[in-house]
Amino acid sequence: MSSNKGKDVAEGSSRSSSASAGGSGGGDQKQQPPPLSRYESQKRRDWNTFGQYLRNQRPPVALSQCNSNHVLDFLRYLDQFGKTKVHLQGCVFFGQPEPPGPCICPLRQAWGSLDALIGRLRAAYEENGGLPETNPFASGAIRVYLREVRDSQAKARGIPYKKKKKKRNPIKANSDNSNFPMQ
Repeated sequence: MSSNKGKDVAEGSSRSSSASAGGSGGGDQKQQPPPLSRYESQKRRDWNTFGQYLRNQRPPVALSQCNSNHVLDFLRYLDQFGKTKVHLQGCVFFGQPEPPGPCICPLRQAWGSLDALIGRLRAAYEENGGLPETNPFASGAIRVYLREVRDSQAKARGIPYKKKKKKRNPIKANSDNSNFPMQ
């Protein structure tokens, strides 16, 4: 019992205060923030992982000293945990969308996963006090790297990447123009 009493005090438990308030309960409970969305949870995990990566560098890198080269190194580091087979140029299955057998080509992070990761880290950087002008995740070098990964993976799989065209809503386009009087 005495171990619980110390724990209650250390954690700021409301158990003792609710007992003294006549057992009404619920009066001293703290409001819990709403649970994070899946996106927000993933963004927080990604941000913490990147921070840990920087701390593990020799010498450790402060976030304020981080640049696009550190981000590129992080993306290359993540490749070892990838699950997407990317056929090398000399592989007999290079350029085949559905290879008939296994090969020794490496597993890599899929382009879509890297693209989404950079989007989350870019947002997290600014949410954690970084300036948009110094955001290493928004660098041109990162965009070039992602484009190269996308193109090489598409070529290795024999599936060309085609950007989806946005469809314009003709009704909305006409109604937008009707708000302005003709002179």
